[in-house]
Amino acid sequence: MKIIQLQLYVLICCQAAVADLLTDLGSNVIINCDLDENEVYWISLKTADPPTVILRSFSKPIPPFYTNDTFRKKYSVQFKHRLVINNVTADELGVYYCMNTRTPPKLSNSTRIYFNESAQLTESDNSAVPEFIDQNQKQCQIIIIISALMNGLLLIVLIGIVKVIVGGKRRSTEQSQQLNTDRQQTQVIEQHQDPNQLQYAEVDFTKLRKKIQTSQADSTYAALKPTKS
Repeated sequence: MKIIQLQLYVLICCQAAVADLLTDLGSNVIINCDLDENEVYWISLKTADPPTVILRSFSKPIPPFYTNDTFRKKYSVQFKHRLVINNVTADELGVYYCMNTRTPPKLSNSTRIYFNESAQLTESDNSAVPEFIDQNQKQCQIIIIISALMNGLLLIVLIGIVKVIVGGKRRSTEQSQQLNTDRQQTQVIEQHQDPNQLQYAEVDFTKLRKKIQTSQADSTYAALKPTKS
């Protein structure tokens, strides 16, 4: 995933300044890296091929990390991340970048290797240079469009998530406010209620009065009645 991201960055930024480096077949080429970084990637961009991460270079005395073991015989690194290409052939023609390993990405000025007129190249190789430039520009435009679409889609998703979160918080707040309002209304009703408005039960004292009078009469008669001898 890391390498894929680096390749996309290279394609998007491929319109940076390009310096031409004239060389001969079979010679060794040294390409400088103008980035002041502790670690860099070296990336090559060839005709009709996606960008390739060659190696990762370190400022400390640590051997470079090659993404493919076949690159060990062809590429090496010198002081200040200088890339050395040994025994240049037509397969090494292309554009070379060095790039930092942090975010946001930072690219150096690119270097394009090509052969002089004395080199024994076929017509197909010579015609590959303008074709490479044209294809390179088309790839850049396609990647820029795809990147813009992906960014727009991501923005839409983020807006939707924010709306859902805000809506949930708003509903929770409204429910809490409604609950507090109901409680306040209940308290107000209880406070305004007349404590004198008590509920009474109807009691029939007629029968009770008769019983009381009968009882009193019986007790009075018992007091007046003479005692038995």
